[in-house]
Amino acid sequence: MHSTQAASKKDRTDGLLYLLLLCTACVLINQGGVRLALALRLPLFLDCIGTILAAAVGGYLPGIAVGFLTNLFASVGNPDTAFYGTLNVLIAVTGGLFARHGFFRSPGRALLTVPAFAGIGGILGSVMTWFLYGLDFGTGISAPLAHHIYERHHLSPFLSQLSADLAIDLLDKLAVVLIVWAVLRLLPASIHQKMSYLGWNQAPLSEEVQKMASKSMSRSLSMRLKLPLVIGLATISIAVAATTISFLLFEKSAIDSHKQLGASVSNLVASVINGDRINDYLAKGENAQGYDLVRHRLYDIRESSPYIKYVYIYRIRPDGCHVVFDLDTDDTPASEIGDLVPFDASFAPCLPALLAGEPIEPIITNDTYGYLLTSYSPIYDSKGVCQCYACVDISMEQLRNNGFSFVTKQISLFLGFFILVLALGLWMAEYSIILPINTMALVAGSFAYNTESSRCETLETIKELNIRTGDEIENLYHALVKTTADTVGYIAEAQRRNEQITKMQNGLILVLADLVESRDKCTGDHVRKTAAYTKIILDELRREGVYAGQLTDEYVEDVVNSAPLHDIGKIHVPDALLNKPGRLTEDEFQQMQEHTTAGREIIDSTIDSVSVEAGYLREARNLAAFHHEKWNGTGYPCGLKGEEIPLSARIMAVADVFDALVSTRSYKKPFPFETAMDIIREGAGSHFDPLVAQAFLNAETEVRRVASANLAREKKQNAP
Repeated sequence: MHSTQAASKKDRTDGLLYLLLLCTACVLINQGGVRLALALRLPLFLDCIGTILAAAVGGYLPGIAVGFLTNLFASVGNPDTAFYGTLNVLIAVTGGLFARHGFFRSPGRALLTVPAFAGIGGILGSVMTWFLYGLDFGTGISAPLAHHIYERHHLSPFLSQLSADLAIDLLDKLAVVLIVWAVLRLLPASIHQKMSYLGWNQAPLSEEVQKMASKSMSRSLSMRLKLPLVIGLATISIAVAATTISFLLFEKSAIDSHKQLGASVSNLVASVINGDRINDYLAKGENAQGYDLVRHRLYDIRESSPYIKYVYIYRIRPDGCHVVFDLDTDDTPASEIGDLVPFDASFAPCLPALLAGEPIEPIITNDTYGYLLTSYSPIYDSKGVCQCYACVDISMEQLRNNGFSFVTKQISLFLGFFILVLALGLWMAEYSIILPINTMALVAGSFAYNTESSRCETLETIKELNIRTGDEIENLYHALVKTTADTVGYIAEAQRRNEQITKMQNGLILVLADLVESRDKCTGDHVRKTAAYTKIILDELRREGVYAGQLTDEYVEDVVNSAPLHDIGKIHVPDALLNKPGRLTEDEFQQMQEHTTAGREIIDSTIDSVSVEAGYLREARNLAAFHHEKWNGTGYPCGLKGEEIPLSARIMAVADVFDALVSTRSYKKPFPFETAMDIIREGAGSHFDPLVAQAFLNAETEVRRVASANLAREKKQNAP
């Protein structure tokens, strides 16, 4: 018995030695193939002969190890080679698969493997090259052919690169496959047998373990799949997190660098402009003394860095941006001196600061002019008054391309390493996997995120497993408990922050509405009052069970939060018209009516600028566009009637009219509360949705409380 165990141990030791010998020899074959191709100036790579040979002789694991190590060693002299290690690993897996099905036993069947290998090296390799080089041509063997195809056949750069890579890879893999077939043909059977160490292939599970798995099927996964699943999930999770964090740090660092560049250049531009000469420049244009000299300096500054795309000088006024200097580019002609450029929507939050002549933070935009970082620096005259702004647009396109290259490198390095680790794990584990791993995987996979109680319950369930194996599995279990506990904590913190963001969002909506409302000296605290009446109506409708299908908690919250935006379109109405004390003419009334369509367009523009349509924006659009529609179809702007009018707009119609009735206006005194309520009652079924109007009337006590409080506030504000 002892002799049998000793022989078995010796066989395993000899097998490992032969395996190491095979891997070493095949790595050297790969290195030798590359040097041979370079020495003979062949348009070939010959860098995967040993990879396919190792996979065909020893199985998946030796092939994967050879493929990974080949590129790892080659990266010492050429770091970019490491990023292509994944391709060599995939070729090893494919080679092992073909070898198991006997494709290398005859030259005819061996040739059938060429397209598969060429697809990995030519197609996947070309895509990888394209992203590694920032969406541009590579610099390898295929680069001259790619440029030739691009210039002669007018294909896109990517298709030119792909065509060149695939053509060369077909030739390369044809030569490689023939060499591998010849070596296998000449290799003695005895050596082949000694090096065929397939211990990493998983053996069938024992009958006892199969019964255990079948009894606990609801808690465990397939025995054959559990090791790659655990290794895969753990490795991929870590890799995704690491790649994401690395990319975010990379992107932040790059953006900070661009911001510093933008600020430095805009400050430099500001330093060459004499603030006391701005009025002269605007009045005389190019005839102004020194104008051409300044413009030439601006051109010199712009050409000092390939990242600087646009340089211009704007005087910021309420009606827009007045051009003082602008420079021609290859794709965009310069604006004329004195031209008025409308404010870009992305600068809306900064307009108060710009109009006040204050510095602003750089702004990143991605529109028709490209992916840009814009930096503004104020230009002061000798009295310290801001006369205009030095504006610089820094191109961010290279940042995006570098991002693609960075992510591609991360993924490439990870995939090669991941496949190697996975193969090694399967080889070491053979057919033995412990049931607790399946249990932990199942519990982790069924994590319930929907409520706090379910998250805590899931965490307790994981803790109750109480795995005590005394080895690495127990360590993994404790790591899982900690990760889950941290996740529960992170989710709770994320929800808290989300609530803060929601409050901030609602506050910003009120600020925006106040900015619009402050132009109208007649409306007072209109947006807050109408929002209060809207909330009263919604609560009463829910209490009465009216429109129950629509009045969900989310809907009510969206309508109340967006109610202050119902008159956002008045930002397009002239001040003189908003504050006219007398009755409006027909043309003026028509112009006033346009605030509904203007409001809809503003909200539509906001919706288009975000990736997901938020519910409050959808209801803000309905409120802005349709709160002047009437139940009988005589309203504006669309003449909708009945339930064609969105419910939120029908509710706002009542709130808006009532507040106008009981509030002081420059052209009228406030109506008494009872008179206003009678007007609402009379308008039910004609002007207003009868159910909404009745709900408003039914909530008279609450309405009176809000109206009285607002009236008292209004009297206090108007008191001498």
